[in-house]
Amino acid sequence: MRPGTPARSSRDRYPSGMSAVPRSEKQGKADKPSSRFRRMLDRLSSSQEDLESEELQEDAQASGCTRISECTDRQIVKVTGTLRTVTLRPRAGVPALEAELFDGTAPLDVVWLGRRSIVGIEPGRRLIASGRIAMSHGRRVLFNPKYELRPLGKE
Repeated sequence: MRPGTPARSSRDRYPSGMSAVPRSEKQGKADKPSSRFRRMLDRLSSSQEDLESEELQEDAQASGCTRISECTDRQIVKVTGTLRTVTLRPRAGVPALEAELFDGTAPLDVVWLGRRSIVGIEPGRRLIASGRIAMSHGRRVLFNPKYELRPLGKE
């Protein structure tokens, strides 16, 4: 700056909204709208399955349950999710009702030994199950769990 010349602000030096503030400092202010906008775009571009998985994960967290993906062998857990499939398969000559529970992170096989059917246990039904995790052929399994059926539809 020369002596006798008026001091110029960054507004004078950088016309049309440009500034001397680095972008990284500017982004701190715009993060919230940007991230909110990004989440909206992500939801619009996500598949229905991704959206359902996200909703199931939020439900599991809200109900204080363990995520199925975090369950380890011999751990006593309380999990929640949606039943994807329900089948009747004999195990060692004994009837066994098997269902796959999914919470948005991983599947869990739920097996009721000696049962051919249970009222309310059907695909698409949400439930909370608790018991001890077992590993069978690399998959997580709950045998004869305590369970609580969740209401159908939105609460």
